[in-house]
Amino acid sequence: MSAPHAAPSATELRATETIEIFDPASGATVGKVPMSDAAEIDRQVGLANRAQTSWARTTAAERAVAVRAGAALLREHADELAELNRIETGRPRSESKEGVLAGAATLEQYAELGPLHRGRSLQGAFEATDLMVWEPRGVVVALTPWNDPVAVSCGLLGAALVTGNTVVYKPSERAPHTGALLGELLSRALPGGVLQTVQGDGRVGALLAARLDVDVIAHVGSTATGRSIARSVADTGAKALLENGGNDALVVDAGVDPVWAAGQAALGAFANSGQICVSVERIFVHRDVAEAFLAALVAEAESWNPAPLVDRHHREQVHAHVRDAVERGAELLTGGVLPDGAGAHYPATVLAQCDPAMRIMREETFGPIAPVRVVDTFEQGIAEAATDDYGLAATVLTPSMANAQHAWRELPVGTVKINSVFGGAPGGAAHPRRASGSGFGYGPELLDEMTQTKVVHLRPAPS
Repeated sequence: MSAPHAAPSATELRATETIEIFDPASGATVGKVPMSDAAEIDRQVGLANRAQTSWARTTAAERAVAVRAGAALLREHADELAELNRIETGRPRSESKEGVLAGAATLEQYAELGPLHRGRSLQGAFEATDLMVWEPRGVVVALTPWNDPVAVSCGLLGAALVTGNTVVYKPSERAPHTGALLGELLSRALPGGVLQTVQGDGRVGALLAARLDVDVIAHVGSTATGRSIARSVADTGAKALLENGGNDALVVDAGVDPVWAAGQAALGAFANSGQICVSVERIFVHRDVAEAFLAALVAEAESWNPAPLVDRHHREQVHAHVRDAVERGAELLTGGVLPDGAGAHYPATVLAQCDPAMRIMREETFGPIAPVRVVDTFEQGIAEAATDDYGLAATVLTPSMANAQHAWRELPVGTVKINSVFGGAPGGAAHPRRASGSGFGYGPELLDEMTQTKVVHLRPAPS
């Protein structure tokens, strides 16, 4: 998800405003995209509302065919989408293409699942029929992030579309060209008005969230923005589906191979320059393996060549967390220095002697930083990992099945990973907790979030 920025207020938008994007690797201008003003938002939401009844009456099988055709268009234009993603966000082209193909696969998955989504019958009187049936909620606003813009967007868009909702899609203002092409490609496969794309910053998102004529606000991004959306829907009655920030812990138990554990920690903290919603943000290592683990982690960090951060503003926030930690007594083992030159590069950084009061341990940093705290026992590591405002995910590295069982029972997060920082079977869906959001954001259960249930009691009239 996006780095934790405060949501801008929904002030008047001028029709002449644009979003200017710079290549985070070189600092060169990528291009400008016009922002949607209030009149444009009115028009696009109106189109989505007018198209919704017809789209809901389209059979589930026909909707699935359209979504599958959209997935085929994504595969056809995967290289183009990947290149736009690279120049807008700095994500390596190979990884960007993997995200595009993952997005296409997600659309195909929902095209299969949509027609199978079903209600159930109830056991009432013999002469009556009682049913629980699902219906689309209506118009879904999808507000999506920049760190994996195609894959994340396709999850929300696919689930919304196959269940009969129409969508107003706002990609992140940090990846507007990628979002524009994604919206255009999918719209080619759909009837007019079913998928509308708008562009803009947090002000556009705030205007959409405050509308009375939308039914779902589905947001993947910062906790600050998610909380703003929650306040808006308290007034409008729309459903909020939120996957927000995370501050994911990694707990390293005694008895593990410290070199292997350091490799896992580096992968979790430095992949995509730490700009992954489930990146490792806090590390608690058992004292028995701490010295060897830290030495191996420094070696790992110095072998990484992270891609640039998304922009210089975000880099300033990441560096501010590192400076705060050092000023409060953390030991900078490697990295932590702003590089010279253009772009938004930042080195893989390892901090030791971190304290829970430091910002880098309390807040989502969203950068290639590995802050380490040494603990005396596994139980202490689990307890400190659990003491957090967020509740997205956590990882535990342990040779003990008893400790693994204890960990997944005790950690108050939506996803617990044992002995692997990434991975898992397809179809898993978790509830983020506390400041990390609410509702299923992926998997088959996302179809439930995009629909509402109606009870039907059908009884013949008396003769």
